[in-house]
Amino acid sequence: MKLSEFDFELPERLIATRPARPRSSARLLLAEGDAIADRIVSDLPEILRPGDRLVLNDTKVIPARLTGLRHRTGEAGATSARIEVTLLEPQANGDWAALVKPLKKIRDGEIIVFSGGLSATVMGRADGQAYLHFNLSGDDFDAALTEVGAMPLPPYIAAKRPADEADKQDYQTYWARRSGAVAAPTASLHFDGPLLAALEAGGVQFTHVTLHVGAGTFLPVKVDDVRDHKMHAEWGEVTATAAEEINATKAAGGRVIPVGTTALRLIESAATDGVLQPWDGPTDIFITPGFQFQIADGLMTNFHLPKSTLMMLVSALMGVQRIRAIYAHAIAREYRFFSYGDASLLLPTKD
Repeated sequence: MKLSEFDFELPERLIATRPARPRSSARLLLAEGDAIADRIVSDLPEILRPGDRLVLNDTKVIPARLTGLRHRTGEAGATSARIEVTLLEPQANGDWAALVKPLKKIRDGEIIVFSGGLSATVMGRADGQAYLHFNLSGDDFDAALTEVGAMPLPPYIAAKRPADEADKQDYQTYWARRSGAVAAPTASLHFDGPLLAALEAGGVQFTHVTLHVGAGTFLPVKVDDVRDHKMHAEWGEVTATAAEEINATKAAGGRVIPVGTTALRLIESAATDGVLQPWDGPTDIFITPGFQFQIADGLMTNFHLPKSTLMMLVSALMGVQRIRAIYAHAIAREYRFFSYGDASLLLPTKD
């Protein structure tokens, strides 16, 4: 498979920089079998069936962008340098891998001081990243991040405007619970309390899983043959209760529909012989055309970047040519793209 198979031209005006308000007023492209319909997210209670189960990722995005100062005393006297930090993922020892700019301005053992009583010691540097040990942990660390950090908006939004206070709510799902993500599971951003209540009243069920989305979700594919791409790993958990609920829906003939590619990747990672197993650990599953889905009967997702691993995933679910037609329709009808954009509900024809 060539990378060019997953490319398309997107007018820049279709890249959303703010979400729809209210959340559920976003547009929804319904692709069911060979049909396409233009709907609204708030139509979901009419579209889904009693007995369907939505799988929701309950990860919580941390305000992972920090600005601090590195102080140093040398022959030139006391000097300071402004340092920008983007947290990437926690390490097993409690340290954080982070992007640091400018990396050349720090040395191992130096301290970066942020406001709010938060600071970090540089423990090491490798592969363009730094490893930081913070002076706070647990709830104290979370509180300090909330005070001084900014939401880690995707590059295509950050290039157009800085993160602000509105993003601390806009870039967080309604049910966010478990801190650890540095990017949002963006299809879930379309849900609010009234929509969830309406779905529940219509007999739609919900199961929560956790996959902490990493910054690697935005890494471009740089190989011409996509089989040579190495996928980033992310930590996820499917509890025994979640597995039981999803298996029961499958057994009863209901549809299991992940909300977001993160939830889909996690449940397919945890599947064995068509049965969902409890899972706790990293997954680097890479879903490309030809993949045999074991659990997911469909997918609600936003519109993805050209030549991205997520374009390959939706192409695997619906078929390469079918996705081309769906995206051509979305562009022609001027759907809004990417993290703050509109949604699609992809329901493939079952063999």
